[in-house]
Amino acid sequence: MTPEAAGSADDRLLRALAHVQDPEIRRPLTELGMISRAEIDGGVARVQVKLTVAHCPAADRIRDDVRAAASAAEGVDEVELDVTVMEPAERKALVERLKSSRPMQFGPDTLTRIIAVTSGKGGVGKSTVTANLAATLARRGQRVGLIDADVHGYSIPAILGLEARPTRVGELMMPPQIHGISVVSIGMFVEGNQSVSWRGPMLHRTLEQFLRDVWWGDLDTLVIDMPPGTGDVAISLGQLLPHADVVVVTTPQKSAADVAERSALVARQTGQRVIGVVENMTGLQQPDGSVIEVFGSGGGDEVAQRLGVPVLARIPLAVEVRSGGDSGNPVALHDSPASQPFTDMADALSDSRKSMRGKSLPFSTDR
Repeated sequence: MTPEAAGSADDRLLRALAHVQDPEIRRPLTELGMISRAEIDGGVARVQVKLTVAHCPAADRIRDDVRAAASAAEGVDEVELDVTVMEPAERKALVERLKSSRPMQFGPDTLTRIIAVTSGKGGVGKSTVTANLAATLARRGQRVGLIDADVHGYSIPAILGLEARPTRVGELMMPPQIHGISVVSIGMFVEGNQSVSWRGPMLHRTLEQFLRDVWWGDLDTLVIDMPPGTGDVAISLGQLLPHADVVVVTTPQKSAADVAERSALVARQTGQRVIGVVENMTGLQQPDGSVIEVFGSGGGDEVAQRLGVPVLARIPLAVEVRSGGDSGNPVALHDSPASQPFTDMADALSDSRKSMRGKSLPFSTDR
């Protein structure tokens, strides 16, 4: 094969491989420097892939995707694949390139919508609402990230059925994905059901790391499961993300509604925008169509009226919602009457989004 023909073949192979993305970083392998060799010789494509780290959890998927892409390239009859690992210097260069491309990942000018889900007290189903909202948005094709900021009561990994841990690439962490959602939680860094007993400065530092040191990629929406109440994490998030939108979760019970209002007021004091209330455990429907108001009625409307915001959704007590969270298979992943309130919530949030008119778009020419 002449050099000219070989160069043409390499170009065709590289064009085919340019469609293969790293599942964690969500960028093409060719752009990340992970393809160190791509040659075609006599119908045989010889490709060398350099994984970011040893024992990369996405290695099998990358290997399969590269083989499939190379096989589809014009003039390829056979693929010889060599998978190695980046040298420390190569990994450091990759990390620097990623960090420089998004120095302020969720700064004031971000195009990612940030939704913090909060409540006045625990036990109102805030984490269940958060997980199902994230699942609903992901089903709609959005690129969704989820931070479990409820450090002392982390439960998001269990609700989503996620057992994987982040992959560390140099100074960055790649969040594991499940149901189309990129997730990070302090529960991924402790053994078993170990408790986390940290004070304010440590909590602030952890939240900073989740925002700065995790490579989220280009998200449409970042959902944050806040701890209940008005403590250190709520204040820290207000300082770090004053442009976040806040959703307040309450039950119909009057005592829950009273404390729910307080969490919203703290958010407003830090400059965040409270956009609505979700009333959870609204009622238990009986076979004859009647509804038992186990936790009373009116709490959601009362909080919404006091705050001057709408009720985004009313979520009744339903076995499917509870069982979905227990099994790691949220009800919002399926079409059913029990998942409809989360669809309603997503619709209402879409209607409440701020206009993007006049905001500059961060186009990149580094391709």
